[in-house]
Amino acid sequence: MKIRVYDEVSGHAELTVQEMAALAPRLVSLEERVPGVQGQAFELKAWYAAWQNQQQHRAEGEPARMTVEAVDEFQASIPWRELGEAVFLFEQNGESLSKGFPIRLYVPNGSSECLNVKSVVQIRFQYTDDSSQEATYGFKNQVTLEELKFRK
Repeated sequence: MKIRVYDEVSGHAELTVQEMAALAPRLVSLEERVPGVQGQAFELKAWYAAWQNQQQHRAEGEPARMTVEAVDEFQASIPWRELGEAVFLFEQNGESLSKGFPIRLYVPNGSSECLNVKSVVQIRFQYTDDSSQEATYGFKNQVTLEELKFRK
């Protein structure tokens, strides 16, 4: 399964979990960030920087926020400032995730446990922040024109 990554400047890509993990400069034990939870993870911000370095059109500076969407259409939109310790869990006991497949976002010290989103299939980086400075989350109830075009 591929994860869709959208960026307002760089465009979009579809990456496998293995491609995402290989791009990460450093893998971490999830237990380092989330006590009691085991597995291999990669740091979100370090991964983002490495991914940007591969793009033909790169963003200047960091995004204002990141939005993730799960397979069940649950989504969380999180200010970049809250994502300092965020990681994507991708493997447990040397295997793909059985719960939370294909990847799971963990946001230690985030403003809500609802920011720990399982089964992430889409990641969107936004550089302009017209919304509240607070994280938002919930089930999606609309589809954008861009998403309809991408699903063709």
